[in-house]
Amino acid sequence: MSEARAILRRCDPELLDPHGDTEQLDCAEAESMVLSLMDSRRVQKVLWRQLFVLDSMLSLLEGLESAQQLMTQPCPPQPEGGARGRWKALKLESRSGVEQTENLLRSLQEKIQQVQERRDKLTLLLQRLQDKKQQCEELATPLLTAHNALQSCDSELSRLRAESEAALCHLIGWQRLRDQLQAFVSATQEVMQINLVAFNQSELSVELKPLPSDDGSTNELEPLRLTVTWENEDRFRLQVDERTVSLVEEWQTGRWSELSAALVDVMQCYVGQYELLSEIQGLRSSFAIDWQPGQRVLVYLKTAVLVCRLHVEEGYPGNGGASLLSVRRDGQPLDTTTLMTHHRKPSLTEWLVYLCSSPLL
Repeated sequence: MSEARAILRRCDPELLDPHGDTEQLDCAEAESMVLSLMDSRRVQKVLWRQLFVLDSMLSLLEGLESAQQLMTQPCPPQPEGGARGRWKALKLESRSGVEQTENLLRSLQEKIQQVQERRDKLTLLLQRLQDKKQQCEELATPLLTAHNALQSCDSELSRLRAESEAALCHLIGWQRLRDQLQAFVSATQEVMQINLVAFNQSELSVELKPLPSDDGSTNELEPLRLTVTWENEDRFRLQVDERTVSLVEEWQTGRWSELSAALVDVMQCYVGQYELLSEIQGLRSSFAIDWQPGQRVLVYLKTAVLVCRLHVEEGYPGNGGASLLSVRRDGQPLDTTTLMTHHRKPSLTEWLVYLCSSPLL
């Protein structure tokens, strides 16, 4: 409303209220009046330019003496100064101001863009900072749990350290026991042929070979391989190696104080079966046999399909004999009632020679 009054004051002050009562003017009428005055001003401006051109032409024609002079006279120079000059100067100044303003606006736009980019980066950094803060809050509980676990591990480590010290004391005891056992082995080797095969903290493997008899016959026996295992601090386990011709009892257990007696019993049992074991070792070079000591059964494979089983009684060969249990061909049992040797108490060798040469099989 104040801009409309300013325009009316420049164009036609009489249109304003002479009493200065501005509050009585109607806004709609004032706006329409302003538009009408602006149109009238534009029309007057065009008319003034036309009149200026007409006045210039008349002045030029009045100064000419003939029409030929109008054709030959050069164009008059542009008038200097005046309203047009000021208008051009203002136009140039306005155009320069617009260019400066545009440059300033472009520079301002670039700065605004830079500020916006920095703002976006700052927003992103703040978001990352917030995420890191949230992660730190989330890791606080696992960190506390890990701290408690570390304390628990420290307690467990202390306990294990104490157990390791106790185990070290036990190890020292085992080492002393090993030294004593080695001394025992050395003393035993003086009276018996013993070869130490392997030794560690929980197991001892040896080979026992009986001392030769007066006639030197026991030299034919294979060494007896034994394994002694420590089951706990005061007990042992004595086991016969599977690669050796096994005894009836393949393993024994007992206290450490009983180990020496157990070794003597095993060796006596082994020597006591000398005749049987020597005979079996001799038969292996001529027949396809397999000795099963637990059942005291000798299996003779005559052919790929013919299998004979012989039973050896306790005390053989002095107080026991050998008998034919069964004969199978392709897994089917055969009648053995007619398979009798001419000996009253045939030995294993006599049985195998008979079965090998018998035309009934």
